[in-house]
Amino acid sequence: MSTFIDTVVDFLSNGFTRATGWQVFIFTMVVTHITIASVTIFLHRCQAHRALDLHAIPSHFFRFWLWLTTGQVTKEWAAVHRKHHAKCETEEDPHSPQTRGIKKVLTEGAELYRIESKNLETIQKYGHGTPDDWMERNVYTRFSWQGVALMLIIDFLLFGVVGVTVWAVQMMWIPVTAAGIINGIGHYWGYRNYDCVDASTNIFPIGILIGGEELHNNHHTFGTSAKLSSKWYEFDIGWMYIRCMETIGWAKVKKVAPEPKFAELKSVIDMETLQAVITHRYDVMAKYTKSLRRTWRDEVASLREKAQFEAARLKLTKKLLQREPTKLEAPQKQQLSEVLAHSAALKTMHEMRVELGLIWERSTVSREQLVQQLQDWCTRAEASGIQTLHDFSRRLRTYA
Repeated sequence: MSTFIDTVVDFLSNGFTRATGWQVFIFTMVVTHITIASVTIFLHRCQAHRALDLHAIPSHFFRFWLWLTTGQVTKEWAAVHRKHHAKCETEEDPHSPQTRGIKKVLTEGAELYRIESKNLETIQKYGHGTPDDWMERNVYTRFSWQGVALMLIIDFLLFGVVGVTVWAVQMMWIPVTAAGIINGIGHYWGYRNYDCVDASTNIFPIGILIGGEELHNNHHTFGTSAKLSSKWYEFDIGWMYIRCMETIGWAKVKKVAPEPKFAELKSVIDMETLQAVITHRYDVMAKYTKSLRRTWRDEVASLREKAQFEAARLKLTKKLLQREPTKLEAPQKQQLSEVLAHSAALKTMHEMRVELGLIWERSTVSREQLVQQLQDWCTRAEASGIQTLHDFSRRLRTYA
């Protein structure tokens, strides 16, 4: 009898594997990373954005694994995410910290997803094109919670009572990292490579822990790109996995963000240059922002001497200069105009930034007229006497 009791106690303590604490930890990190990879590659890039096609083998594996570890229904996830992009930062956005508050999205991000997934209008409007085979209808959707229950049993059999903790970590991984951190911090704090229309940010340039989703500003700028990294110092591990699958025929990339190409400097802007500038407008404006920062550094000492602006005010104005002008509120515009009144260089660069942005927003103007407008813009920039603006214009002429 005592032997039986000892066996039961030993099983409850160690499970079938009798794994050490480090082995349990490594197992937990591996399985949660597989879950993150499944979300970013299958649910996000493949299903929601159609950035790539997957072979049946990885596709069915990802669906099965997500059923075990999240209970997430593909159609619901894709629909909610597509609505997020369509209504980003508005009251209709299912989980924007800009409208709902950062605390709510961080702590209740998964619940916000769940609530929106029950909105039949959202599912019908945004859930098209997702898997609708026998397994999806009769297993993954019909018995969505049974998958995570099966995962609990598996973890318990592997590690005993400790397996319950492993399971709990697995269940919390996506609600915390994806629903909380990406949807919360990824629209609230971080750095921005591109001044796209929403508040998305890159949380960290090395995208490993959350599968590359850390590069959220890059993603919102180029929503249908299978690759989320864009700068040389950024790393997207999800993209690395996609490239590996592509080499063995398990994935086919459909679209990536366009990379700027450059040719010899043209003295006269032509249609090709205009098209290149419009195509790479996010890169164009990112480079213009860098030019603004260099001009700011040159002007800041003069501003302190001329108008005796305090450091805090100058720092805030620097941030306002780098933002898309149309996003500024009335008080911010007023504050910016007060500083620009004391710097002809910054005022010129700010005004010409607005003009440059209008070139790809004008839908009623012919292509020939846009070419002429861009040519005039470059001519005035190079004659402005502002070195950074002159250099930027010369670079603009080389887009191809």
